[in-house]
Amino acid sequence: QLQLVESGGGLVQPGGSLRLSCAASGFTLDSYAIGWIRQAPGKEREGVSCISGVDGTTYYLDSVKGRFTISRDNDKNTVYLQMSNLKPEDTAVYYCVADFYLGKVMPGLGVRQYEFDGRGQGTQVTVSS
Repeated sequence: QLQLVESGGGLVQPGGSLRLSCAASGFTLDSYAIGWIRQAPGKEREGVSCISGVDGTTYYLDSVKGRFTISRDNDKNTVYLQMSNLKPEDTAVYYCVADFYLGKVMPGLGVRQYEFDGRGQGTQVTVSS
């Protein structure tokens, strides 16, 4: 059974940084694509970034390119999302998801239509002064 546990969220001022972690169990990271999706109050969920299980290729939502970096540590079976220069519009609950199909976790609004093979409980990120 795929299990994902997020951590690292919190309150940060605009321009600040946070690193989210997604600890995976029940599978290895080279078997599944991992994505970070977020949902803000009153808004639809959107894919922020993802990393291919096969070759580690990374993908980003246009609005976070240059500010967010996704990476993985296969030894720790953990995926990270380093977020820098955070903006108030980044405020949301961030979820880590895993799926066999990379296409389902790609950045953008396409994630609205899918259920995933695994999903964490979410971690709150609040960007406010």
